[in-house]
Amino acid sequence: MSRSLPSSLTSGRRLPNMWDALATACVLAGIVALVHATPQTFQPIDSPNAIEVTLDPANLPEYALRTTMRMFAALFASLVFTFTVAPLAAKSRRASLILVPMLDILQSVPILGFLTFTTAFFMGLFPGKVAGLELAAIFAVFTSQAWNMAFSMYQSLTTLPADLVEATRAFRLTPWQRFWRLEVPYSMPGLVWNMMLSMSGGWFFVVASEAITLGDKSWTLPGIGSYVSVALDQRSMTGVWWAILAMFVVILAYDQLLFRPLVAWSAKFRMELTAGATAEDPWVLKLLRRTHVLSLIMDWLGELGRSVASLRLSVASSTGERHQRPASRLGDAVFYAAAAIAVGYSMWLIFDYVRSHDVGLADLGEAVLMGLITMVRVIVLIALAAVIWVPVGVWIGLRPEWARRVQVVAQFAAAFPANLFFPVFVILIVRFHGNSDIWLTPLMILGTQWYILFNVIAGASAFPGDLQEAAKNFQVRGFLWWRRVIFPGIFPYFVTGAITASGGSWNASIVAEVASWGDDKLQAHGLGAYIAQATTDGNFAKVVLGVAVMSAFVLGFNRVLWRPLYTYATRRLTL
Repeated sequence: MSRSLPSSLTSGRRLPNMWDALATACVLAGIVALVHATPQTFQPIDSPNAIEVTLDPANLPEYALRTTMRMFAALFASLVFTFTVAPLAAKSRRASLILVPMLDILQSVPILGFLTFTTAFFMGLFPGKVAGLELAAIFAVFTSQAWNMAFSMYQSLTTLPADLVEATRAFRLTPWQRFWRLEVPYSMPGLVWNMMLSMSGGWFFVVASEAITLGDKSWTLPGIGSYVSVALDQRSMTGVWWAILAMFVVILAYDQLLFRPLVAWSAKFRMELTAGATAEDPWVLKLLRRTHVLSLIMDWLGELGRSVASLRLSVASSTGERHQRPASRLGDAVFYAAAAIAVGYSMWLIFDYVRSHDVGLADLGEAVLMGLITMVRVIVLIALAAVIWVPVGVWIGLRPEWARRVQVVAQFAAAFPANLFFPVFVILIVRFHGNSDIWLTPLMILGTQWYILFNVIAGASAFPGDLQEAAKNFQVRGFLWWRRVIFPGIFPYFVTGAITASGGSWNASIVAEVASWGDDKLQAHGLGAYIAQATTDGNFAKVVLGVAVMSAFVLGFNRVLWRPLYTYATRRLTL
């Protein structure tokens, strides 16, 4: 096929058809919606209706558009972050010593912790404009999306099969070519499922991200999250149901238009020698294939992408080349010394700030005790989620047709904000005099159990079909099949899901340990409630202390349990 777009368009079979008209109409509708919403972000904050939120259902389409734009902007930023940080952590031993613990810490820092200290920065970029609030909200959503995507790609890059790496050396591919020809395709199945999970995670925290507080001032950005917040404050069950309907419509739309085609496209990167089970292509891909002009443009873009991926650029060393060069002891010593100084200085700044605001050892002891209570909740919930969702995820992942069927259901369930369960939980706890420490606990796992499910589905979907056929031919069944076949295959994906679920559960404790429905407010004992109360009281020193203690708990837990398991999975899979 000719690469010249104009000359190809002159052929009769490339003339626009009715499917081109339909696809163009969809694209134009998206552009019109984007153009309609963009000017509102540059209005002054004090202009009429700039940040006003009402429960009129007629406003929900616009609110849904604003929220969706924020989430996709955050998703794009998360992709850029992932394609930058994950390869660097996987390819550089020294960088991994900094970046991996940094990811552990950042995924545990609550959204309220980010908003407390980043709002002033973004407001300073656009003084008095809604754009500053929008950037603060986008950054807050980014903090709920980026970490599991980065961990997913890092896991894929560190578990590349040795025979494929050797093949790239035999073909003398440059690091740039290896990245786009091997590493990115190998990462795609897991990354696409984690992108879906990131969108759902954004919905889970959208209420907190659209309520901006700076000192004694607070703003509420128009969106579905702020609509839910107003409905909860006014005890409007009608408003809650309208918000749920709007969420379902939006999730269904981007699932059909984006993620369903992405999952079908990523399936071609599965590693297998035999033909595995496949599902029917989604209707969007069928529509694109029936178009003439649009399919030509897609072919041209694909050819352009392949040309870029084939460029022989001299860039940083690859994973295999890194191990061939002897490490410099002097360089390592300098690096470790600089890292220790940076960490020590950061800890001193935190200690000095907290101490200067009359926060003493008693407050530290209280924060640690609350952290221990929350840690017990996290351990119990992660264990329960693994027992339930690992078998379900394997069953779904090995059946592509069922994976397509449950995809939108899983996205909607993962996106369902814990705040929407507050009326039920608060009413039942108050009515039956239940213990808040026990009955508010399930709210922590509602949005984080899906990290395990989605990653296990991704692992089972990428499980080679030839290994399935071999196990079937040797009649390996039952517990032996789980122990020798499937669990070793999905183990790196499971560990990635468990790490992100653990960090997400700590993060979700901010939302889950404090619940309200109108004037009825319930609070459980835990570090999340400690930070939420400090935020409400405007005690930034206690917020810093709570976030620091939470980060220490997550980092220690990952170092003791998850990282050794991760190292074992990496070593076993790359033999």
